[in-house]
Amino acid sequence: MSFMHQTIWILLLAFLLPVSPANAQTAGDQQPDGGELLYNGICLPEQWPPRRTVAELREHEPMVVPWMNDPPEIIPIDVGRQLFVDDFLIESTTLERVFHKAEFYDGNPVIRPDRRWERGRGTVPASAMAYSDGVFYDPRDKLFKMWYRFGIRGGFAYAVSEDGMKWEKPSIDHVQPGTNIVLLSGNRDSATVWLDHETTEPAQRFKLFQFHRDAWKSSVHTSPDGIHWSEPVWTGPTWDRSTIFYNPFRKVWVYSIRTHLYPGPWDYHSKPPKPIGRARKYWEHADFVAGAKWTGGQVYEDWKEDEPVWWYAADRLDSPEIGPDDTRAELYNLDAVAYESILLGLFSVWHGGSSGSRPKINDIMLGFSRDGFHWHRPYRQAVIPVADDTEAWNWANVQSVGGGCLVVRDRLFFYASGRNAKEDTTGLAFLRRDGFASMRAGDNEGALTTRPVRFRGKFLFVNAAIEQGGKLEIEILDREGNVMPRFRRQDSRPIHEDETLIPVTWSDTKDLSSVVGQAVRFRFHLKRGALYSFWVSPEERGASHGYVAAGGPGFTGLTDTVGEKTYRD
Repeated sequence: MSFMHQTIWILLLAFLLPVSPANAQTAGDQQPDGGELLYNGICLPEQWPPRRTVAELREHEPMVVPWMNDPPEIIPIDVGRQLFVDDFLIESTTLERVFHKAEFYDGNPVIRPDRRWERGRGTVPASAMAYSDGVFYDPRDKLFKMWYRFGIRGGFAYAVSEDGMKWEKPSIDHVQPGTNIVLLSGNRDSATVWLDHETTEPAQRFKLFQFHRDAWKSSVHTSPDGIHWSEPVWTGPTWDRSTIFYNPFRKVWVYSIRTHLYPGPWDYHSKPPKPIGRARKYWEHADFVAGAKWTGGQVYEDWKEDEPVWWYAADRLDSPEIGPDDTRAELYNLDAVAYESILLGLFSVWHGGSSGSRPKINDIMLGFSRDGFHWHRPYRQAVIPVADDTEAWNWANVQSVGGGCLVVRDRLFFYASGRNAKEDTTGLAFLRRDGFASMRAGDNEGALTTRPVRFRGKFLFVNAAIEQGGKLEIEILDREGNVMPRFRRQDSRPIHEDETLIPVTWSDTKDLSSVVGQAVRFRFHLKRGALYSFWVSPEERGASHGYVAAGGPGFTGLTDTVGEKTYRD
């Protein structure tokens, strides 16, 4: 075969191969300046992670997000559904962005302390709470699996479910016969369990990170089944409520390490209260176990070599009405998970409490990242809030769960722990798939034009909710802004549905094969409806090849490779 023919075949294969995060052209590439080029066209700085200072976090100003101020000239969109949680993809629009809250399950709590080993003692309530622990869907067993803290910081218990709403606590004769206990851990605090789909070591399919209050340090463990756990490997210095998550875009484990902006002692009864300044430090490593050996991390000084870096703290937008005698909001925890084309951050924000009769007032807010370090938080209301009812399961201390959320057909399942005076439990909330934010239009038609994007798939899909009398039409523009003849608005099939996976076609063509690899813009014309996301798939079934958080029925691993089939299973 001649060199020319070889070249042609290589180019054809590049376009015909299924697109996934694993084979995306840009992910992990090194640029001439030394920075890493990500799947979405963002180029990381050569110094990574960035070096923030404790003084910077003490200013309580919102984090500066580089990729919001300077997006790529052309944005690759081969990985995942493209969400409208920010303006990263938007060149211009007359639509209104609306953020959405989750809706609680009527049968909450889904897990409560109803076993003798989950009892409390004295003033300490009974407990069966995922703190953060984890909820994942395991495609091997076709089961939802939950790990949670039982009793008085007693260790790890295990529950399973077929639908994510009705849970069973199986009898496991491993640690204590006749119980669902899988690991004893004296005086444990928060922990994270993670289902690792990418490991090549069967014995490490499940990962565990936990903080021990008696030793005041953390350990990591591994397991083939989430039940039989290895002996502890001790980490570098941490604090309670430290957690971990996996960033599959860059193939690194991220340790979300709690620290404080101010040295103790702390006094919340003083006027004004003397702050702790709960905050986060950041540490990443490709190897879950070997990477746990950092140094430093709990000093109130600037960064030193081989130490976790200062990362994130609550800012002034978390305390909009603070006065001289009020307590400033603090970041109690930061969990995260890869969802479609972004990292979804779950920010447990503390607004007071721990004094008098009211426990800690924590609720869950969302943030979004496209590089894994910088967080854009345009919406500062609780998506999963505390309740005013003292009998409610979520009266106080609502905390996120490891894995973030699960994709169950056209809904997202969010689990969270909560407390009242009697017990600590675990509840469930729902959100539409991709439903963090939507771009909306009323009776007056509006439009949204994307920045130049490039893709290797050829089938366009949208997630939209069109009301009666409304419609969505799409046209494609070239890089200069000219409407392309085969993709005119008047030739677009009008969309009138309310569905989370809708194919887009035109009268003269049903796919985008003629513009694959080119820089184009999409323009969406909308009346009386909401647009949640769009994506270009290599398959007619609509697989996004983006990440599906903690999984869900029908998915086979970390990413959506099946498309519409998950809606039928």
